[in-house]
Amino acid sequence: MKNRNTIQGALILEKVKNLKGHACAEEIYEAVTHEHPNISKATVYRNLNRLSEQGQIHKIEVPGSPDNFEFRTVLHYHVKCERCGRIFDVDMPYNHHLEDHIANKHGFIFTGHDIIFKGFCPDCQKDLHKKHNY
Repeated sequence: MKNRNTIQGALILEKVKNLKGHACAEEIYEAVTHEHPNISKATVYRNLNRLSEQGQIHKIEVPGSPDNFEFRTVLHYHVKCERCGRIFDVDMPYNHHLEDHIANKHGFIFTGHDIIFKGFCPDCQKDLHKKHNY
């Protein structure tokens, strides 16, 4: 059974890598079952979480949306399109010391941070422009 999980994990890791972007577990499940129809949704979800915990993929927790996964594991920020909901990388350096600037009134030991910016992606900007005839 352990070997099977390793094979399934490798399939899922390869699919995340090939998607080249940010995808929710459901999208990854659909991509995996397209080629391997017998794999269960629970197996895909379990392996995504395991691969994330092992640092092989990055899990992006998106408030109000399903978690997304990506192959890029270096710390970086994201932007979510307010219209279509897609997630994109933000081209700016990650601030490893941002927590040093927090007034820590509650006594936390900070372990990191995630920042998700909001906006409209280029595709949705075009659609909005067409809809309003600007």
